[in-house]
Amino acid sequence: MNRKRQSEVVSKLMDALLPVFAVLAALAIGAVMLIILGANPIEAFGALLEGAFGSANALADTVVKATPLLLIGLGICISFRGNVINIGGEGQMIIGALMATALGLAFPEWPGLLMITLAMVVGFLGGAVWGGIPGALKAYFGVNEILSTIMMNAIAVQLMNFLLAGPMIDPVQAGKASKIPQTARLSNAFDLPRLIPTRLHLGALIAVILAVVVYILLWRTTLGYRIRAVGQNQDASRYAGIDVKRQVVLALLLSGAFAGLAGAIQVFGVNHRMITDGSATGFTGSAGFNGIVAALFGQLHPLGTIPASFLFGALLVGANKLQRVVQVPSAVITALNGLVVIFVVSSEIWRRRRETKRRTEATFEMEIEELHPPPAQDLTANEEGVS
Repeated sequence: MNRKRQSEVVSKLMDALLPVFAVLAALAIGAVMLIILGANPIEAFGALLEGAFGSANALADTVVKATPLLLIGLGICISFRGNVINIGGEGQMIIGALMATALGLAFPEWPGLLMITLAMVVGFLGGAVWGGIPGALKAYFGVNEILSTIMMNAIAVQLMNFLLAGPMIDPVQAGKASKIPQTARLSNAFDLPRLIPTRLHLGALIAVILAVVVYILLWRTTLGYRIRAVGQNQDASRYAGIDVKRQVVLALLLSGAFAGLAGAIQVFGVNHRMITDGSATGFTGSAGFNGIVAALFGQLHPLGTIPASFLFGALLVGANKLQRVVQVPSAVITALNGLVVIFVVSSEIWRRRRETKRRTEATFEMEIEELHPPPAQDLTANEEGVS
């Protein structure tokens, strides 16, 4: 292996490990914060690991927390590969959950398997609609998708608050002076099958299977090729006959669909009802934003997003025990999660810059070789030598 090849391998290995270094750097700063507060970082991080992996229940909770992150992360992989940024996972997850819950409440006597299947489909379609709207605005009217998806989040939250405080409120709560904004509990027959006695449900397996499906979609189908081509260069894609606007809409539509499915699974697998505290995080637990970080950590690859989501699920679950054991304010946990987000996103930006630099250098070397080709071999002399 020549020196140039070795350098390329080392550079690619560094790119792959950048997210790991980013998490370690965030934890190092978190350790400094804990020391300033008078807590023992070793004890704190030990509690974090125990809270995430210390028992079968803890491990199950980690996987359950990772499931919506993985589903939303899969959608982010699709949208980012199409060079559109979906910040609307929170709203899309809420809409998918609302539609799936409404279906379950409307037909409580239906067979469980039928209802679960239809609820997943309805949640998927609900998120697709909520993601497709910003996609159409982006493709046909030039509206920035970051702004439109954030605004759609706010609309979804207010719609959820209205429905859960009125038309969809639990009848038991409707007559109380102090009402809890929640729906009635769905039929027990509609609960996703789970691994007794833990909270681990079938949704985790569905998410992993869909990760493989998304990988096949993006890298083994014509549709995925078109989305990625548009993400790489819209002008070249348009020249090649690809309908760029359609692919932009499709990328955000599919991204929203997976977020909507995450909402449906959250209801049927975990909460068994819709409930809110008036904010998006009251239901989603910030999965719409954490899913973005999980996708970036996984290098925007569906299969890489699986372990990335598991890692962030572990951080979120373990942080609760960390807070209880070392008795630090909840703001420290929020800051620690925020540090991980900042470092991971920064590492992705750095990785992209390094990749761009490598491509530029490779193009420059090719141009130099074209201008100064290596001297041609004297074939006549070679033939004489052979004879």
